[in-house]
Amino acid sequence: MINLSKNNLQVKNFKSTCIDLITLLRWDKPSGRLILLIPAGWSLWLAPSAPPGGKLFSLIMVGGVLVSGAGCIANDLWDKKIDAQVKRTQERPLATKRVRASTAITLLFFLLLASLQIIFLLPASSQPLCIYLAVISLIPILLYPSAKRWFKYPQALLSICWGFAVLIPWAAIESDLNGGLPLATCWLSTMVWTFGFDTVYAMADIDDDKKLGLNSSAIALGNKAFRTVSACYGMTSILIASSALTQGIGMLFWPIWIIATFGMQREIFVLKQQRQKTRNFSRHFLHQVFLGSLILLGLILGSA
Repeated sequence: MINLSKNNLQVKNFKSTCIDLITLLRWDKPSGRLILLIPAGWSLWLAPSAPPGGKLFSLIMVGGVLVSGAGCIANDLWDKKIDAQVKRTQERPLATKRVRASTAITLLFFLLLASLQIIFLLPASSQPLCIYLAVISLIPILLYPSAKRWFKYPQALLSICWGFAVLIPWAAIESDLNGGLPLATCWLSTMVWTFGFDTVYAMADIDDDKKLGLNSSAIALGNKAFRTVSACYGMTSILIASSALTQGIGMLFWPIWIIATFGMQREIFVLKQQRQKTRNFSRHFLHQVFLGSLILLGLILGSA
């Protein structure tokens, strides 16, 4: 009986540890992973060599999930003390000490090494440029979590991080960044879209951030926040349309693009009407995942 009880306890502890690590990586919230992978999909289907092969597509998706997880760990390591004082984040594993910092650091390095290994599985002609971009991307990825302490617009730094979700897939499929206007507009659309939805996400923490003396674009923009986000979404639509037009994406894309464009602006209108409800900020984030995926679907159908 004693051995059986010990075994049950060990199994229970193991399950609890796994759940905590999954939570640390935010793999229990797939929307946050998808919203990084969506721009990667835009890039792959706007590139001249589109559509990507199954192997390349899979590698980019797995790499995106690994890097996203590493970014979440870096964020929580920076913010473990702050997270404990913020209502939305106070139950995170590092904030509650359910996961030790040493464990999180070990997992962070493992994910970064695994991400590097993904690059070595890409076509040989793409590897040098992808490694170069991956190394550069580590700077904003690891710096971003601290930005709220010293920069009024930390969401702008996150936008730069998200921009690599366009550059690396393009480099992987084309072996260069000579994409001209289609690449530039896809890259810019991703960054302004990211600034928009993350500004909305930051609105949920405005009160706590002000008390703690932290920065966010939601605080810095004040009453101009909704108008700025609306402008960001408008620019996103125009820029991605420019990419599609110059790459000769077919007619099937355009009705879907119109729906997504209208949907993004509608989300801002709805949010302004119900801004007092914190859960609406998270719902807005989920809806952006859907709308971004809709644009990707349009690109896939328009490329067929």
